[in-house]
This record gives sequence, structure tokens and C-alpha cells, in this order.
Amino acid sequence: RLAEKCRANGSPVVMVRVGWSDDYAEALKQPVDAATPAHALPENWWTWPTALGKKDSDLEVTKRQWGAFYGTDLELQLRRRGIDTIILCGISTNIGVESTARNAWELGFNLIIAEDACSAASSEQHQSSMTHIFPRIGRVRSVEDILNAL
Repeated sequence: RLAEKCRANGSPVVMVRVGWSDDYAEALKQPVDAATPAHALPENWWTWPTALGKKDSDLEVTKRQWGAFYGTDLELQLRRRGIDTIILCGISTNIGVESTARNAWELGFNLIIAEDACSAASSEQHQSSMTHIFPRIGRVRSVEDILNAL
């Protein structure tokens, strides 16, 4: 619903996906205590789920790190379109969404986080970002509140 409303208002919709080669060659390899498990990607990895309702006019970003800004042209694409406010949603709240939100805030973008359009592996992880991080860098709102404001 958010994407449909943004498109109807003439605002760009950006779809972000994680992209890895089969051998994860571009993945970071620093020593960590809890590495991301390597696993075979499904054959349809690069296709957008039908439920997302992706349109040809939507911008596509392929990220290879946690956040959608590092190593991509997302900032350039937003700046060229005069975008200064981002409505952010997605998975995983405490990893990809939070990393993208932190980067966006550091780059000077205004943020609105759609609380009920984000999810994490656990409700505790989701709530931690929503309660402790996002209110410090943006505005946390329900999808309904955002739709009413658009």
C-alpha cells in the first residue's frame, strides 16, 4: 500500500535486494564471532516476489552489504531526484533496515520508518531498533499514519 500511494503521488519507489555471487566472493570476510552462514541461494533469488508489486518504473538497488547506501548508487539516484525524505521499510529491522537508516541519517536524509512494514528474526530485535535507534534518527510511524499523511 505504501508503494502504491507513493507512486500515485509521483514519488519514486526504490526496491532493494541483496546480491551475492554463487561463491560469495564479494562478501566481507573479517573475523567475527557470529558469521553469516553461507548457504545456497534459491534459483529464483534475483526475481522480485510478486507480492511486492514491483513496477518497471521502480528504482532497483542491489546491495552487497547490510545497508543499501554503501557501494551502491542509491544516494546519487535520490539526490538527482531531489529526494530529502525517505520512507523506510523492509527486512531485517535490526540489520538491513537499521544499517540503511543509519547511513541515510548520516547523509542528511529525513527518515520515516514504517514500524509495521518491517520485520526481524525476533520481536525483541525488531523492538530494540524501533525503541532505541530509530527515534534518535527519524520518525517511527505506522503504515496507516504514513498513508494518511501522504
